[in-house]
Amino acid sequence: MSLLGKIKCPPGSRRQAKRLGQGPGSGTGKTAGKGHNGQRSRSGAKRGRRTGFEGGQMPLYRRLPKIRFSNHKFKKTYQLVNIGLIEARGLEGEIGPEELKAAGLIRNSSLPVKILGDGNLTRSVTIRAHKLSRSAQETIEQAGGKAEVI
Repeated sequence: MSLLGKIKCPPGSRRQAKRLGQGPGSGTGKTAGKGHNGQRSRSGAKRGRRTGFEGGQMPLYRRLPKIRFSNHKFKKTYQLVNIGLIEARGLEGEIGPEELKAAGLIRNSSLPVKILGDGNLTRSVTIRAHKLSRSAQETIEQAGGKAEVI
């Protein structure tokens, strides 16, 4: 006989199957370890349960709201600057995002800038921004300046 035929499982590695419903003396007689009544005591109880099943209560995955598509992460946010602030800081010549950052009117020169028309402009300036409101454009042109969209 070969060596493979002599191999045995180590003692204690294999446990005998629990013999259910074999009388009151066995310890698992009568209800066969399923307790008294209730859904899990019935036949076929194992097959009826599915992932997320909560005993007939509305499952958590159905109680929570659905996560829908949102355009929020694609939203473009502009740094807003009023014409009145440009006038108050005394900026002259060509004004772009770098000049606005240096003047402390915006936080980041790489993010888009929008110029709004609140306030008055007395000097002729060239303003370069990503977006301009209609009133801002009119105010700049009335002062003899130029508005450029980057």
